[in-house]
Amino acid sequence: MDGIAAVSAFVGRWFALIVVAAGAAALATPGTFAGGGVLVPYLLMVIMLGMGMTLRPADFAVVARRPWALLLGVAAQYVVMPGVAWLLTQALDLPAAVAAGVVLVGAAPGGTASNVMVYLARGDTALSVAMTSVSTLLAPLFTPLLVLWLAGEYLPVDAGGLFTSIVRIVLVPVLLGLVLRLVVPRLVERVLPALPLVSVAGITAVVMIVVAGSAGTIASVGLVVVLAVVLHNGLGLALGYAVGRLSGMDVAARRAISIEVGMQNSGLAAGLATVHFGPAAALPAAVFSVWHNLFGSLLAGYWARRPDARPAGAGRASGRGTSTAGRSGRAP
Repeated sequence: MDGIAAVSAFVGRWFALIVVAAGAAALATPGTFAGGGVLVPYLLMVIMLGMGMTLRPADFAVVARRPWALLLGVAAQYVVMPGVAWLLTQALDLPAAVAAGVVLVGAAPGGTASNVMVYLARGDTALSVAMTSVSTLLAPLFTPLLVLWLAGEYLPVDAGGLFTSIVRIVLVPVLLGLVLRLVVPRLVERVLPALPLVSVAGITAVVMIVVAGSAGTIASVGLVVVLAVVLHNGLGLALGYAVGRLSGMDVAARRAISIEVGMQNSGLAAGLATVHFGPAAALPAAVFSVWHNLFGSLLAGYWARRPDARPAGAGRASGRGTSTAGRSGRAP
């Protein structure tokens, strides 16, 4: 498995560039990939199964130790990003399908690549992992309601259908992965090194299908979508940090909440948009998938060079480094 682990580490490190190249290929020959929309939910199910396999009961210990920090972080996740998304759709006067896609990105749970970014930024990794896990488990409830509330003015929203899709695509595979980790831990440990490769391949395929299906939309509103994504991500990061600071959290927790709030599960958003709204609505999620990994890496590198003010033993990545870094195998 050493060779697979090396390949997985390579594709995880260059994920953003790989996705950019794949998107360019799909845009150049859209007919090659446009028919793959039916595969998107199944690709996401495989990715979320991998996420579940990386979880352990210890990842939820922060719920008991620091419930206030976790609750505040998850609340910020489901308030800041959906709210900013709706404001951007109003300010930029986005087309209906694209506006619905931006709202769907905002209403998605936290992106799992955020765990790696928090680790690299010398943030509170335990809080980050718990926020990602809890927001993902809450997604079947909050995501459909938020999309219905904020995007219903743009397109008809089938909240019940969204709920069913999220349960099938997210909740069932994640819980199955967690059960597998508990029942057959040795087998799961053997396949963990390959999960980054599986996740990158899955997300890349989703992006190619979305880009190919929305090639016509890209030609007309591509720059506006990029602007919306950059503002969405940047404001999410800034407001997430502000929430942590105003609540008196230490620097490590502020960094964790900032990155968790600003980085979304764009793969899930793209899949749901493709199934329920069409390829044009999935375009913001595809762009977000590239941008938040690029900017998140830059921000993590900047914070890694800044003084680390976290208290001794408060969610340090040391002792969890290998495990946390391995979480890049979950959906980027």
